[in-house]
Amino acid sequence: MMDHSLLRPTLTLDDIRRGCKEAIQWGMASALVNPVHVSLASKLLGDSAVKVCSAISFPFGLSTTDVKVYATRTALAQGAGEIDLVMNYCALRSGDTDFVLSDIASVVREAKQCSRDVVVKVILENCYLTDAQKTEACRLAVKAGADFVKTSTGYGAGGATVEDVRLMKETVGPKIGVKAAGGIRTLDQALAMIEAGANRIGTSASISILESLRG
Repeated sequence: MMDHSLLRPTLTLDDIRRGCKEAIQWGMASALVNPVHVSLASKLLGDSAVKVCSAISFPFGLSTTDVKVYATRTALAQGAGEIDLVMNYCALRSGDTDFVLSDIASVVREAKQCSRDVVVKVILENCYLTDAQKTEACRLAVKAGADFVKTSTGYGAGGATVEDVRLMKETVGPKIGVKAAGGIRTLDQALAMIEAGANRIGTSASISILESLRG
């Protein structure tokens, strides 16, 4: 259930190598990297069960749709099996839901053309949204064909909350996953998110959380 986050811009290539090795060692769902590191992560993870997940338009979601589509196509060609797409929350907050839907759907369409098995997660960045906007964003993501909705980038003004995870799960229902990310540093926090309905946990503190679980 863990996405091992390797997104900090200060990470070196040795940090990426170490992180991918940890992801295999601990049986993570994916190693989440920036697009420039997808090729390296794909080589390092090889035939392991750990997928390469590429962040797209991270962390603001303000790339144009064609740039998001191209970045998705490139990441998948280089070995990514999952996509974490930052929604254009500026457009959502402005009430342009048609654009938000088209933007997400274009990326989902590109991903699924490459492989039906590709998982697309849509990052809402909830700290900047009202509850009504969070609900609307979830509905748009579902309509666009996304596989998950995700709480946060971890780079906004706030991260995942139990209340947001619960709201998102109630909105998307059982067929769509919810990923909790942003500020999750302890085992208790992770378990609370799972109890609220999260199917994935995204954090750079994966190792310490799993060490706590192991006892």
